[in-house]
Amino acid sequence: MIAVLKPNTSPEQREHLINWLKTMVTDVHISEGKAYTVLGLVGDTSRIDPELLESLDIVESVQRVSEPYKKCSRQFHPEDTVVEVGKAKIGAEFCLIAGPCSVETEAQIIDVAERVKAAGADVLRGGAFKPRTSPYDFQGLKGEGLRLLSEAKKVTGLPLVSEIMSIDTLDLFEDVDIIQVGARNMQNFDLLKELGHLDRPILLKRGLAGTLKELLMSAEYIMAGGNEKIILCERGIRTYETMTRNTLDLSAVPVLQERTHLPVIVDPSHATGLSRLVPPMALAAAAAGADGIMVEVHNDPAHALCDGAQSLTPEQFADLSSRVRKILEAMKA
Repeated sequence: MIAVLKPNTSPEQREHLINWLKTMVTDVHISEGKAYTVLGLVGDTSRIDPELLESLDIVESVQRVSEPYKKCSRQFHPEDTVVEVGKAKIGAEFCLIAGPCSVETEAQIIDVAERVKAAGADVLRGGAFKPRTSPYDFQGLKGEGLRLLSEAKKVTGLPLVSEIMSIDTLDLFEDVDIIQVGARNMQNFDLLKELGHLDRPILLKRGLAGTLKELLMSAEYIMAGGNEKIILCERGIRTYETMTRNTLDLSAVPVLQERTHLPVIVDPSHATGLSRLVPPMALAAAAAGADGIMVEVHNDPAHALCDGAQSLTPEQFADLSSRVRKILEAMKA
């Protein structure tokens, strides 16, 4: 249930109403808009008489929220959420995230970091813990990989995003600015609950066969714990198509933006699995209205220890960055 307060409501009146509502529901989520304040009531609202609530002088309107995700809902929070990381304002400005699938050496990650920054990247990505289908594939450098990412951050000043697989390793992520939850962990609810207690941005990827509703419910798990700094990521879903690694669902961008206030980015690298397909899908994501893209970039893709086939070279990323900017400018016209 949501209650929209009238513009002339005083802080004292609002606080009095909120305190009263908290005696009957689990939580009251407050969203400050330009003209109105929206109160989102979370929990069992059966004790609240909507007609009585709407009859109050300070209440403009009351309506029930049918979606099971409450705090994620745009009804609860009409204004777009903006997640600020370093100089990036994800949700307000287009964000370019780039870097290798896996951190391999100090020279490799610093070289890539310097070159993607020069090409316009806002955030550096790099995998230290790698969930791989085969137990014999490279699993990442783990703690050492995170240390090397920190070194690249010192050199370039770029904020970091890296994937976590277990809450047991959270203490190693102290210098990571955005913690990524990968597709395989989208419904790892124990992990999501723990991340909900952090005051740090979470990049939540859509699962291989996850619906958009399930993605939003996973985000709700994090928000229920108090962490509202969430970035959603469409990275392709598994279908019967075999010519690409996954099927990139670009319709997810406008659909999610209709239903949630959280920023939505696109990962065309994991979606397609082929470097030649990354630029056109990245441009399409920008044209679809995504809040950013996350692209894999390696300085020597042919010899990469992980996902070299879908990685752009730094030169290719620089070209893509320039073309994305042109798409964004054209959309403003």
